[in-house]
Parts: sequence; C-alpha cells; structure tokens
Amino acid sequence: MYEKTRLLDSFCYFCESLHGIMDERRKIEEPVSAEFERFNKDFEASLRSETTRLQSAIDVILNSTGKHVRPLLVLLTAKVCGQVTDNTINSAVLLELLHTATLIHDDVIDETKQRRGVPSLNAIFDNRISVLVGDYVLSTALIRSIQTGDLRIVGIISNLGRDLSEGEIKQLETAEESILDENCYLQVIKKKTATLLSACTEIGAISSGASAEVIALCREFGEYLGYCFQIKDDIFDYFKEANIGKPTGNDIREGKVTLPLLYALRQGREEEAARYLDMILRKDFAAENVDSLIEFAKANGGIEYDEARMKEYHDKAVDVLLRLPESEAQTSLILLADYIMTRSK
Repeated sequence: MYEKTRLLDSFCYFCESLHGIMDERRKIEEPVSAEFERFNKDFEASLRSETTRLQSAIDVILNSTGKHVRPLLVLLTAKVCGQVTDNTINSAVLLELLHTATLIHDDVIDETKQRRGVPSLNAIFDNRISVLVGDYVLSTALIRSIQTGDLRIVGIISNLGRDLSEGEIKQLETAEESILDENCYLQVIKKKTATLLSACTEIGAISSGASAEVIALCREFGEYLGYCFQIKDDIFDYFKEANIGKPTGNDIREGKVTLPLLYALRQGREEEAARYLDMILRKDFAAENVDSLIEFAKANGGIEYDEARMKEYHDKAVDVLLRLPESEAQTSLILLADYIMTRSK
C-alpha cells in the first residue's frame, strides 16, 4: 500500500512539473505563436526525399526533434527588433537544419546510442547512413541560406560551419591531450555552442531589418546565452537523476573535463587533487573512478562554482537585452534566458 501511494505521489509530482513546464513554454512562445507554427510546418516540409532509406531516417529525425530553442530565438529576436518576416522563418528553418546536421554527426563521432532518451540515428541505422543523412540535412540548410538572398546571412552560416567543426576538433584535442585549463574550456564552448546561439540572434535581427547597432547587441546577447546554455548542459553530467538521455559521467568517460571538475582540481586538498589528476591523465575511467571523480567535484564546490559562472553569463545576457526596446518579445527572451538556466534537461 505504501509503495502504491509513493508511486502515485511521484506520478502526480511529475504531472504537476510537466504542466508547469508547458505553461512556461507557452508564455515564452506567445508573442510568436503563429510564426512558430509556420516554422514547424516549414521545417517538416524542408526534409523530404524519394529515397526510401533516407526518408526513413528523416522520419526518425522529425519524431525526435527537441524543444526548438534555436528557431525560437530567431523568431523572438526578430520580433523584438521589429517584425518576423518570411526571411525570419526561412532563417529559423535553416539554423535548425544546421543544428540537426551537427547533432547527427556528433553522435557518430561520440558513438552516442541515445539522444533525448531515444535511440540515435546511428543506433537505428549505422554510421554510413548517419553521416550521409547529416550531409543531406546540412546541404538543405545551405540551400535555404542562399534562398534568403542576404549575403550577410550566407556569410554567418558559412563561418558558423567552420566554428562548429573547429570547436569539436578542439574538444577532441583537449580530451586526448588532457588539457585542464578553464580558458581552453571556454574557447571550446564558445565555438561549439555560443557561436550557434549568437548566429540565431544576429540573423533574427538582420531578417527584421534592424540597424547595425541593434544587430551587434543581439549577437552579444546570443553569445552570452550560449555560454549559459552549455555550462548548464555540463552540470547534467554530474547527476544520475538528470533525464537527458545519456549516462551520468559520459563526458568524463570521454576525457572531457568540464568546469565542476576543473574547479575541484584547483580547490581540493593537494594530495587528493593530485590523485584524481593522475587518474585523468592516465585516462583511467572505470565506472568506480568516474563515480569518484563526480563525488570529488561535488564535495569541493564544483557544482556551485559552475552555477555561479552560468549565472554570470545569464545576467550579462539579460543586461544586453534590456538595452533593446521593451516589448512582449523582450519579456519572452528574458523568460527564455531564465528557462535555459533553470531547465531540468
């Protein structure tokens, strides 16, 4: 009887939490709800193929897409700068296509078998198909960028592709060589995440016809938000209860040492820190060692330090945003920044 009551209480808590998240999401989307619906239809229509296996893979992608934070950023930024145009919708689609292509390729590189709690594309098919599907989605994004007819947008997308690739290679390099440096870590997440979100906000502003000054502010806002987003993602790796569709400690097993552990290695007792540093340098990532590294990071204030750094970037993003005109879209962007910092997955 007790067990049934406990399960019922847990289910009720889950429903209440889900309801709260949905309400929060609706508030964020409200100023661009009609435009967001247009995006969803256009995004789905952009991925079609007469090749049976390719279409099967596309169906998997469409059934496993996430929260569409990036296109939402594009739409809301355009709205805060003036209006959402056809070019804004097109830009939101191309940026989500580009992001989707990078996720497909990342899963192959990292040998990831799950994404958001469901099998990844390379787990369902194989690496050959996944790489080719990723290339197909990327090519579709490039076509859409040309269709904007704006060389500024084409230039941003071209540079973004280089930055994302460089960021992944830099991350592999730091993991293989065990480079334990916070500045190096920040360089990686700038290339991997911050540049993508800054491209979303910059292109959103361009598509609405904003001035050069406003475009620069929007780009800055997106970059700070990108740091905040990735630092939050890194925290999830330290908690088993995080429902993010990948095992706890996955980053550590791959040799990716993020802020909580970097901080603990600096602040922990010298003898203890030396022992864990040796473990990392030897790449001795057996399950019990990964658990020990996680506990070491937590015990030495690593999570609190990570959260403090994340809040710094969140506050910088909001400060920039407050320099733009007040509007419902501005309020939604502030709510989106808050959501990124407090999300549970």
